[in-house]
Amino acid sequence: MLLAADVGNTNVVFALYAMDGKGGREIKARWRIATDPRRTGDEYAVWLLQLLQIEGFARTDVTQIIIGSVVPRAIHNLTVLAEKYFSITPLIAGEGAAEWGFLIDVDEPRSLGADRALNTIAAHEKYPGDKIVVDFGTATTFDAVDFNGAYKGGIIAPGINLSLDALVGNTAKLPRIAIRSPESDSVMGRNTEDQMLIGVFWGYIAMMEGLIERMRQQIGRPAMVIATGGLAILFDKHTRMFGAVDADLTLDGLAILAERAAR
Repeated sequence: MLLAADVGNTNVVFALYAMDGKGGREIKARWRIATDPRRTGDEYAVWLLQLLQIEGFARTDVTQIIIGSVVPRAIHNLTVLAEKYFSITPLIAGEGAAEWGFLIDVDEPRSLGADRALNTIAAHEKYPGDKIVVDFGTATTFDAVDFNGAYKGGIIAPGINLSLDALVGNTAKLPRIAIRSPESDSVMGRNTEDQMLIGVFWGYIAMMEGLIERMRQQIGRPAMVIATGGLAILFDKHTRMFGAVDADLTLDGLAILAERAAR
């Protein structure tokens, strides 16, 4: 089985994949922990090995490990986890046998984040034609992937929680609110909390739809929009922009790279 680790700025997501060697893959379990570059391999092991056991798996069930990270400092300790507790030298996404394997058609190809590269790989394999991948994470990214699987560029915007943090942190009287789906489609709030939610939520929807439409115009061909990340489902209820919501897109990119490396 494959253990995939997707290291984001906020969380590390581990997924245990059953692979059939012919492109078929199924996630059997997944676990999430807060990203902390100081967390040692031993600390990861105490947590992860217990969770494996709870789900009915043994460490010997893991035969391959791949790590994709936008936090370079975290890679060393995850490598220690793989080598010390699983006796496996992990694949590092974008390096060696796990090179990206697609054209990165931008001015600075090496600056493309691992998560966006993995989304590109998975989107091209799973969906036809031109794609726009919207990933709702700490930042929200919009990435154009053409019908040949080449990465053509994109946009980085503050995530909705970062936007809310900036609003609350730089005002004296505005309260902390939770991001949630508004109870109505009205854009005229009757109290401070509702007005804040409307501004952040519907403002974010408007920003997202506007940027996607501009990207489509620049691409010049029909482009399917694929949404991923923790808040994708929340926004999907309030926009018609998404052709698919794929929560496992980044993890699937890791699994595809691992399959290629094994071949």
